[in-house]
Amino acid sequence: MIWGRSPIAGAAVAALIAAAPAHAADKARITGLSDVSFGLIAAAGDQSLSQSVCAFSNSSTNGYSVVATGSGSGGAFELSGTAPLPYDVLWSDSAGQTGGSALTAGSASQGFTSNADHQVCNSGPPASASLTIVIRAATIGSARAGSYSGTLQLMIAPE
Repeated sequence: MIWGRSPIAGAAVAALIAAAPAHAADKARITGLSDVSFGLIAAAGDQSLSQSVCAFSNSSTNGYSVVATGSGSGGAFELSGTAPLPYDVLWSDSAGQTGGSALTAGSASQGFTSNADHQVCNSGPPASASLTIVIRAATIGSARAGSYSGTLQLMIAPE
């Protein structure tokens, strides 16, 4: 199992990443996750931040699933601060994306495919997936002023 850490601060979320093999021979790994900070949010619209990461699977199909769990109550995608601040998590199996499939906290999202040639993308494409965190306009409009932070845990497993 591989663990990494990436705080997303300001209106902040930290990400804790894990890769767990489904079978002894099959492996999946995520690398390249970095800290994300929304900073001061003054705009009225949706606020999102995306990053490209290396998601690797060596299964026969190069397929993998993603499970995301937040630090909110029951694993919800919520930042803690003056009041809980929910956010959305989107995943794409292509690098350079600003959207993707919405993940549900604690549930496996299946059917992703990796084009990574190596488990840390040091040969072939430098990234193979995108993670996007979105704080919706309606949530921002009702949020109380203050600092927010949280943790997001991602686990990928080969399919």
